[in-house]
Amino acid sequence: MKLSLATEEIATFYAKMLDHEYTTKDIFQNNFFNDWIKEMTPEERKKIRELGKCNFEEIHTYFAEKHEAQKALPKEEKQKLKEEAEKIQEKYGYCIIDGHREKIGNFKTEPPGLFRGRGNHPKMGMLKKRVMPEDVIINCSKDSAIPQPPPGHKWKEVRCDNTVTWLASWTENIQGALKYVMLNPSSKLKGEKDWQKYEVARCLKGVVSKIRSQYRADWKSKDMKIRQRSVALYFIDKLALRAGNEKEEGETADTVGCCSLRVEHISLHPHLDGKENVVEFDFLGKDSIRYYNKVPVEKQVFKNLQLFMKKKNPGDDLFDWLSTSSLNKHLQDLMDGLTAKVFRTYNASITLQEQLEALTNEDDSVPAKLLSYNRANRAVAILCNHQRATPKTFEKSMQNLQAKIDAKKDQLAEAKAELKRVKADHKAKKDVKSKTAVEKKKKMVEKIEEQLAKLNMHATDKEENKQIALGTSKLNYLDPRISVAWCKKFGVPIEKIYNKTQREKFAWAIAMADEDFEF
Repeated sequence: MKLSLATEEIATFYAKMLDHEYTTKDIFQNNFFNDWIKEMTPEERKKIRELGKCNFEEIHTYFAEKHEAQKALPKEEKQKLKEEAEKIQEKYGYCIIDGHREKIGNFKTEPPGLFRGRGNHPKMGMLKKRVMPEDVIINCSKDSAIPQPPPGHKWKEVRCDNTVTWLASWTENIQGALKYVMLNPSSKLKGEKDWQKYEVARCLKGVVSKIRSQYRADWKSKDMKIRQRSVALYFIDKLALRAGNEKEEGETADTVGCCSLRVEHISLHPHLDGKENVVEFDFLGKDSIRYYNKVPVEKQVFKNLQLFMKKKNPGDDLFDWLSTSSLNKHLQDLMDGLTAKVFRTYNASITLQEQLEALTNEDDSVPAKLLSYNRANRAVAILCNHQRATPKTFEKSMQNLQAKIDAKKDQLAEAKAELKRVKADHKAKKDVKSKTAVEKKKKMVEKIEEQLAKLNMHATDKEENKQIALGTSKLNYLDPRISVAWCKKFGVPIEKIYNKTQREKFAWAIAMADEDFEF
């Protein structure tokens, strides 16, 4: 059946996703079909009545083949495409701010497609419409050359607002959320913001013991508001929970944070696994990632939770006297700039520093030190609940790594046998030539042993990391100066910790921190 242009384009969005689990979900299919019908011509609408009767296979195959052909392009062709992309980056990817040429983070709008969302999002499958120039607000200086809209179009608005850091914005059609063109993380402006964020977290270090004494005293307050607030603050501090912002019902997946926990999200166990006063948490946090944890808490916290849950239904709010805004207002009174997120940053950074001190051995090799670093980073990722699904390629890459280890073991056995042989030879001859041969073989054995140790450490690290996302905490919650100082102190090249993009983002920290820096 020949489709009109708009209908055909939307059909390709669905066809491209045929081998994805999204297209098996009813909510995705229903949302897609409802939005697709709206874009059809009256004739198409008469014919196309049921999604289940549409066959997208040929379109899917076409795009799959196109994708494979793209991957199989000769090196020269790929280089040509790369150069073209670099030209576009050079033209549109930079701006001048305060006299400095700065890189722009995202200078392209998102193309149209089907909305995916995280977890069981109620709007998955809906049509993300094409962003038109008429939707876009441009923000630039009065005296700058205003970017020209495509021929025949005009911008929604051009403004000159130097109190914000975005360069262009538009509203996307699904959530009605504002989207922005921002500066690259390596820009001076972003670097300063980053630095300020970690400085605020360092300020918390000075007052945290006072705040802790205060909320502990408040556990027995006669005012229910204060009591609930103090228990929530304890969880935010101890478990690095997010505060959880209020949001429209039905607009997003059912995710919660500390303040929006419901009775059904926790279970209380006076005794569990040999521990007392255990709280069992089970809820979906940000991005629909499950938070599951069993934590022994102070007796007074346990009693308070029993009180908060009394005569409530599973769907009722646990902290019904508390809102995120009132909690953040209280935190602001305790310390300038303090929010629930600052606790997360503080606890993540302090954990990294303590773990690095405990785990690093000065005499270790660089690979062993890196394993210690990743273990310290992992402790933070676990604290912040930064999980990921085991990568699809995990089994395959582990098998490849194991094959390398086995081959290296064989190589080592051979080298040792060879060493034994030349030793015997030297014992018999006792001449310079045979002595040199022994030294040479000894070095060879040492080198292979080192390589084998490195491979084994890599395998351990990979296995321990398969369901933990280290990147999120490394880029957003850990003061980079801790890592830089550790590298300088223990002679580990910074390139081993941060890749090129990350080194650009944290250039300020690399320049600022010496080996004695303490968070």
